Amino acid sequence: MTKNGKVKEPVLIKKYANRRLYNTENSIYITLEDVRIMVRKGEDFVVQDAKTGEDLTRQILTQIIFEQEMTEKNVMPIGFLKKVIELYDDKISEFIPHYLESSMEAFVNNQEKMRSMLGKTWTGYPPITKLEEISRQNVALINQTLKMFNPFDSYFNAKNAAEAEKDAKDDGAKAADKPAGERRKPK
Repeated sequence: MTKNGKVKEPVLIKKYANRRLYNTENSIYITLEDVRIMVRKGEDFVVQDAKTGEDLTRQILTQIIFEQEMTEKNVMPIGFLKKVIELYDDKISEFIPHYLESSMEAFVNNQEKMRSMLGKTWTGYPPITKLEEISRQNVALINQTLKMFNPFDSYFNAKNAAEAEKDAKDDGAKAADKPAGERRKPK
């Protein structure tokens, strides 16, 4: 719908004999890549033969799928493609388009729900930052647990601190006793 509340008509794309596509809304020639972008944006369009008016939308979309499958990003497994070809000769082939469309809608809805749930889980927490925070908490918890099971920790820490202080004083006194030329310079 438009801002005025009217239903927007699909964009008419005309296909000429020279295989060029013409977007009548923007009055420009477009490529299959442009049509693919229109699909991704959710824009509604119809492709018609410029001379006969025949609807070529399905053929253009199939051509886009074919070109996409020729890249490294293959989405359709070979077994699926073979089954689709087999279904053209099947008696139930008239039900296939509705079934495939319903299946794709269900897939897209489930995909959106999954993205939404994952988005809520990590809202405000980039995954790496969250994992780092959890790691820090685990290390602190382990240190705290080790201190609880070491009753002599405070005794040894106090003793070690006193010894370090005494050693520092002794080093200072020894240095003062030596002549100026023999004193070590600090590193």
